[in-house]
Amino acid sequence: MIILGLDTGTTGIGAALYDSGRDRVISTACVPNDSFIDSGADYEKIQDPEKIFDTVSGLIEKMPGFDAIGLSGQMHGILYTGADGKALSPLYTWQDTRSALPYRDGMTYAGYLGANPGYGLATDFYNRVNGLVPEGAKHLCTIGDYIAMRLCGREKPLMHITNAASLGCFDIFENRFTLENPLLPGVTAEFETAGYYGGGIPVTVCVGDNQASFTGSVPSDECILINVGTGAQISYIIGREEAKEAAARNDGGAEIRPFDGVKFLAAGCSLCGGRAFSALEKFFRSAANAAGADIDSFYPFLDALIEQGETGLKADCRFSGTRSEPERTGGFSNLTEKNFTPRDFALAVSEGIVSELYEMYKGKPGLPVIASGNGVRRNSAIRRYIEKYFGSAPSLTEYEEEAAVGAAKSALKGLRKA
Repeated sequence: MIILGLDTGTTGIGAALYDSGRDRVISTACVPNDSFIDSGADYEKIQDPEKIFDTVSGLIEKMPGFDAIGLSGQMHGILYTGADGKALSPLYTWQDTRSALPYRDGMTYAGYLGANPGYGLATDFYNRVNGLVPEGAKHLCTIGDYIAMRLCGREKPLMHITNAASLGCFDIFENRFTLENPLLPGVTAEFETAGYYGGGIPVTVCVGDNQASFTGSVPSDECILINVGTGAQISYIIGREEAKEAAARNDGGAEIRPFDGVKFLAAGCSLCGGRAFSALEKFFRSAANAAGADIDSFYPFLDALIEQGETGLKADCRFSGTRSEPERTGGFSNLTEKNFTPRDFALAVSEGIVSELYEMYKGKPGLPVIASGNGVRRNSAIRRYIEKYFGSAPSLTEYEEEAAVGAAKSALKGLRKA
């Protein structure tokens, strides 16, 4: 069976053709997700869901024959749909921080609700309080759920537990939301078929991109997955009892997320991640251009600087805060006249990205590390620091569209049960 996996990411939309009979990826593709809408509000990060769907549709048309479709997509964000299943709002992405604004009693909207900023139900709470839920809204869902609806002609979303948990206010052990909201969709723990595309091609429910990336990247559950892209994540599998202990501990480390209805995924997420190195590149590029250099990218220069060596300069790369402390800021320490150089700053930021993930890891020592994302592929210093902190040189995934591959493999699990 040939399964088309699709991943609707924040900045790119990926596809992978997976041959389940030979357990191999035939081909991958990726197109930009250029659907961001500039509203002028610093806290608002929104995208056009119709433009996203059109991009996905165009990508499907370019892929050769397939027997089924599996879906993955960016988590946490939401959009509102009407009675006909069409979008009534923009997609409020995971980067949207409206719920981190002050609400009452010295608390933010997210804090008052008991969720993290950027999580869909915290965003919805802000929208409800401020009269921003569109008239006629019948459901809310993630962008991946919306793509499934549109491909299958559904009027109601069906949400996998991996996406449901990403909205916040969700009991991952009972697989149910912990608050009443008439817009909440139906939830399933199975990788079940949501409907059919083109008259007969099964489309399975959308899986969260974190879980899909893990499935599409690792050879077994006994691995650590580190992804450095727009953000950065460390993920590893744990059992139910270990998940309960970690959830009760609530020590600010990895978040415990559902995986397949039996196992759980511990996921430590850095909001800045690869954007920290991107911010550094922009800084040096702007400085160089101010001096008359007229260059389009400073990355080649930074890449050459970090090929080898160490630095005593330390970087706290939480420039975008954290889920639990959105107001937190990053910074540099141990700065001296000697290490006040572009090379030291580039090395320090690379190490800071890895050290933040390492602080979140509470799993077994010595597990093999699988690494993915352009931040790891293109940054040799990040790879060296992963080996330094985790004691294992990272193995890079064979392909770049890991979440799309994971979407296809997750779909196969559901199709086999059908």
